[in-house]
Amino acid sequence: MDDTGGTPLCFPNLNTSCRRLLRPYSETALLYTLLTSVSLLTVLLNSFVIFSISHFRQLHTPTNTLLQSLAVTDLGMGLLVMPVEGLRYTETCWLLGKILCALAPYVFYCLSSSSLGHMVLISIDRYLTICDPLLHSSRVTLTNVKICICLCWACSFTYNGLILMDHLGHPDRFSSCTGECVVVVNSIAGSVDLFMTFVGPCTVMVVLYIKVFVVALSQARVIQSQVAATDARAAPTAKKSQRKAARTLGILIAVFLICYCPYYYPVLAGIDTSTSLSYYAILLWIMMLNSCLNPLIYALFYPWFRKAIKLIFTLKILQDHSREVKIM
Repeated sequence: MDDTGGTPLCFPNLNTSCRRLLRPYSETALLYTLLTSVSLLTVLLNSFVIFSISHFRQLHTPTNTLLQSLAVTDLGMGLLVMPVEGLRYTETCWLLGKILCALAPYVFYCLSSSSLGHMVLISIDRYLTICDPLLHSSRVTLTNVKICICLCWACSFTYNGLILMDHLGHPDRFSSCTGECVVVVNSIAGSVDLFMTFVGPCTVMVVLYIKVFVVALSQARVIQSQVAATDARAAPTAKKSQRKAARTLGILIAVFLICYCPYYYPVLAGIDTSTSLSYYAILLWIMMLNSCLNPLIYALFYPWFRKAIKLIFTLKILQDHSREVKIM
């Protein structure tokens, strides 16, 4: 019991309901190393994306602004959420106090739903670029994109505040001892959240991607049929560009779905989503891994990102007029 004779303390050497099995030191060290490495890699890669788009003027486009904002979301996941969840998973007790117990899940939920919102915005941007280029050039401006990003963040903060209202007000209501931080989202709220922040947006993304892919193939056929009447070098380039845009968007969505789907298993199984579930940490880290994979996808499929990384590592960004370098 604590000093007041109330809630029992959650110490690993006491036989309390909060007690967890102690891991061997070597296993704990390995977990710390692995989780820290993933967190640092996520922060580093997304920092490169943010800096590259900010530094080079040629990258100041509406599409890249969306990618940059998504990278900020992923950076927050690596900088704020991964270290906290790594500490929760490796230690026997919650060491960060009641206030962070309330705020940590809220930050995670906001970042994850914001990431989903950015993916939807990127899908819409790609759809308009390929399927309706005239509308894209007239409507998709830097100002409009920034307004959409602000709305995305505002909706995320508001919505997740409602979902976690009870936890934010009473973060210890599911804790059976001092030193425990349990977050529970009941099956009803979880079902609503499943459709509001996953099924609905993902359906929009998949439908848009299918349309983008179909239109890209159609345009490629038209370009190929008109190759005799146009520049023989421009046609293959345009064809390749359209296919690459569709392929990159498809890979982003596919990786996103693979990482996010497992997290909703408890809801699909009809049970409450709780941090006390034995497999919760696995589902959570698979989901957070998406924040590390996104910039790797950029590195594989966006030549401008690879060139920017090269300029950063060779310190050519310190030269005069480096902001004006043609990077695309």
